[in-house]
Amino acid sequence: MRFTDKFGMALSSLMKRKLRTFLTILGVTIGISSIIIMLGLGEGMKRESMKMIEEYGGLRTVEVREGSGPGGAASQGTESTNPLDTKLTDNTMEKISHIEHVEQVYPVLDFQAIIQTGAYMSNLYGGKAMPLDVLKDMNWEFAEGDWPKEGDELKFVYGNMVLQDFSDLRGNSIYWSTGKLPDIDLMNDKMFTIFDVEAYEATKSNSGAQTAAAATNGNTTGTADANGNAALQAEESQKAQAPKKYIIEAAGLLAGGQEDYKEYSWNTYCDIEALKSMYKKVFKNKPIPGQPLRKNGKPYNELFYSSLRVIVDDIENVTAVQTEIGDMGFQTNSNSEWIAQQEQQSKSQQALLGGIGAVSLLVAAIGIANTMMMSIYERTKEIGVMKVLGCGLFDIQQLFLIEAGIIGLFGGLLGLVLSVIICFIINKVSGMQIAIIPPWMYILSIVFAVLVSMGAGFAPSRRAMRLSALEAIRNN
Repeated sequence: MRFTDKFGMALSSLMKRKLRTFLTILGVTIGISSIIIMLGLGEGMKRESMKMIEEYGGLRTVEVREGSGPGGAASQGTESTNPLDTKLTDNTMEKISHIEHVEQVYPVLDFQAIIQTGAYMSNLYGGKAMPLDVLKDMNWEFAEGDWPKEGDELKFVYGNMVLQDFSDLRGNSIYWSTGKLPDIDLMNDKMFTIFDVEAYEATKSNSGAQTAAAATNGNTTGTADANGNAALQAEESQKAQAPKKYIIEAAGLLAGGQEDYKEYSWNTYCDIEALKSMYKKVFKNKPIPGQPLRKNGKPYNELFYSSLRVIVDDIENVTAVQTEIGDMGFQTNSNSEWIAQQEQQSKSQQALLGGIGAVSLLVAAIGIANTMMMSIYERTKEIGVMKVLGCGLFDIQQLFLIEAGIIGLFGGLLGLVLSVIICFIINKVSGMQIAIIPPWMYILSIVFAVLVSMGAGFAPSRRAMRLSALEAIRNN
């Protein structure tokens, strides 16, 4: 008997019992859709976790910071012979770039500055300077402006929450107590920037000390003129030592509201080459705040980076690259451990959710077995006639297995359509991609439904195959 003949007979038999067939298919539909939806929710949670990790520094990124020197000498109680071995320099970048699987290495220079505009001031602790091409590759959205152009003088790009850090020099309430942002236009107002923060703080301290001294001297008789002259001389000295202010234009303002946290929200970015040029102008041969000094107190000739970012070619190679850089004596950090934890958690969640959905499919499988068994009892005489006419035992078994497979096929297709609709509604209502059905699940769900249905119909098909032809014919 040809397969097409068996398929036609199986389909004809199912159509004779439309209601029972429909209810059995409905059970498979609910079971399959439950599994797909549950796995889709698990996949959605996994992708949201990965998206969050990406926002916190990337999946293939290794952060490198100053360490103890080659071989971890400091950790063994000895110091590296060359202090530059522990620093992050262009030479360090060159060495790391030759490590296998390293795709890109770029420097990050953290900088601090004080910004003043009108009656407002902010200590710019979140300053980050990077190569301009790296910043452009971030593909961040701008509310205003854009990245500066190659060769431009130093310009800042502000994160969407930078305004929250400005304080009012007049003593008025600030954002954290009122919830209102200061009246500042970062793009158009003149932003006076002080890079020599240490000199500013020293000047501020001297000013406070002089005010206290003047108050004390003012209450002392007989020395007013001398103290007045001393105060004037100190004031002149303070003016001479006060750090210079520079007007730094804003190139752009990154997109986002005051409650919309992004990777860049609290930071201020600039081109690292433009910042180096500004440092040469501001400090000349003086020490740059945050940069190490020689034993004699003089600055080094080169600028040391705060950290390096290493981009690995594949997420699978992150741990190996991180280990090799660590063996060079540098501190390393990546999201690899976090990723491993998230993947393990996602697998557990998907297994749990899939198990919940599988209960519905198990109930559907029991229904299929019951339907097939009832069909055998009703068609006992038909089975006997088929055997007498010479139909093979395996042909009879295959006939009933095909019937079960057809139930699984239609149930799987309808379950897939139903799950797609439900996932679309969930995502639409939530406004997020909470439920995601991977492409591989479309085919696998239908194959799984057919196999489960045929598995449920296997025992009834064996019973039909083993029926005695004479007893089947005599059956009324």
